[in-house]
Amino acid sequence: MVNTAESLCPRSISDEDRARAQIYQLLGTLLSNPPSAELLQGLATLKGDDTLIGAASKNLATLAQRTSAADAEREYNNLFVGLGRGELLPYASYYLTGFLNEKPLANLRSDLMARGIRARADVKEPEDHMGTLCETMAGIITGEFECDSDLSSQKAFFDAHMAKWARLFFTDLEQAQSAIFYAPVGSLGKAFMAVETDAFAIQ
Repeated sequence: MVNTAESLCPRSISDEDRARAQIYQLLGTLLSNPPSAELLQGLATLKGDDTLIGAASKNLATLAQRTSAADAEREYNNLFVGLGRGELLPYASYYLTGFLNEKPLANLRSDLMARGIRARADVKEPEDHMGTLCETMAGIITGEFECDSDLSSQKAFFDAHMAKWARLFFTDLEQAQSAIFYAPVGSLGKAFMAVETDAFAIQ
């Protein structure tokens, strides 16, 4: 499984925050690139429970067992790449304005600069890609970046850049025509974003 958020954690965090960071990291990894055979093997061992997140995790494990890396890559390309464009455009600018590279991206870049967070050199997508936003949230939670990583800082980033469109995007992914393996990824993201939204609302 993806343990990046835990292994890079430079400070002591609660088990709950570590679990949150790992879900963000997993979503970010799956949205940024098609899963490797190794990652699929790890996902096949996921356990679930009676919560919406648990049910999505169990479905994801079942699909991971049945999906080859080649099939997952084909599905990923149909969803997010395509010939010209994929079925979904996972960018805040597109979801919030209908166009790419608009004000939501500019606002995000200003926030990242103020927080001292720089885009990785190997990432060619605009920073408002949902995969990048999820990975950034994981890093903020674990204290990977130099910026404040307390709950108020996490809430500020989530409210500014994810709250208005994250659940809609994951719902679209869950229901996308091309989504088989990625359907429970959408379910997991939708359920997790609902939990995060409710938790931040009481802060």
